[in-house]
Amino acid sequence: MLSNLITSFTDAFANLQTLLFESVIQPIAFNVGAGNLLDVAFEGTGWLLVGLLQIAVMVAVIGPLQRWRPAEAEAPASAVRTDVIYTLIHRLGLFRVVLFLLVEPVLDTLLGELRVQGVGTFHLEDLWPGVTDGPLTSFVLYLVVFDFVNYWLHRAQHQWNWWWALHAVHHSQRQMTQWTDNRNHLLDDLMGAVIWVCIAQLIGIAPTQFVAVVAITQLFENFQHANLRVSFGQWGERLWVSPRFHRLHHAIGLGHETAQGAKVVLGGHNFGVLLPWWDILFGTANFDVRFEPTGIRDQVEQGVDYGEGFWSQQRLGIKRLMQALGFSSAR
Repeated sequence: MLSNLITSFTDAFANLQTLLFESVIQPIAFNVGAGNLLDVAFEGTGWLLVGLLQIAVMVAVIGPLQRWRPAEAEAPASAVRTDVIYTLIHRLGLFRVVLFLLVEPVLDTLLGELRVQGVGTFHLEDLWPGVTDGPLTSFVLYLVVFDFVNYWLHRAQHQWNWWWALHAVHHSQRQMTQWTDNRNHLLDDLMGAVIWVCIAQLIGIAPTQFVAVVAITQLFENFQHANLRVSFGQWGERLWVSPRFHRLHHAIGLGHETAQGAKVVLGGHNFGVLLPWWDILFGTANFDVRFEPTGIRDQVEQGVDYGEGFWSQQRLGIKRLMQALGFSSAR
């Protein structure tokens, strides 16, 4: 039954993608002289459709949930307007266009060189023939693998000063909503995307499965960042990341700091994206049932400016990065 449901959804999605491509995207491609990029445009149409469906769920499902059971008073529109801009940039494909134009040629060259050196693709789904190569089983396997990668990426963002300088853009939001997930410095997102694409190539995930893994991961991240007073209970909290679990990761003085005696250093708790298993396994889990204010300590205690609008947040992120790299006079 589940297999039939997945097949029906996949077929419906493919039909919608074809309809959107033929009625909207393909005519635009021809009109702007990009007829030689139709294959890329068709793939991009799939990502665009995924983004539209995600936004629909965010507005129609997660939004009402926030009004039903908020963790804090609803934020004014002005406090989340910039986060909406970030979400539209990412989910409607603008970020992927930049990724394609600037990064994909470099990645193609790099991966081609790896092939020349004898580093081939390891098809993870062939790990246990007859078991791991089923559509649903292989999807779950890839979902777990990429979540493990995400955990360590997230740890690095909080451990290395230069990367935290960029990632701090994400944590500077003090009114979390379903739009907060995409509030990131573009360089931060770019590095994460490059690592994901490289790993996808090396472990041999099929393009359709890769899209599904990314789409589901992103949608649950929207849910986890929502202004929701929701916990999954003693056992559920240890199976899947809840809004409460992730809110503690954003909590002031808790989520991105670790005490070493009298000294406080970068670190923190609850880095898992979908699965809290990694936090449990590597000792970074915090299951306290509380809903703390969010933000960054120096933002609250010292009034450090992380920017209000999109461009100021990007500019200040670059300034912090330069300072972290030793260019203390950066403006």
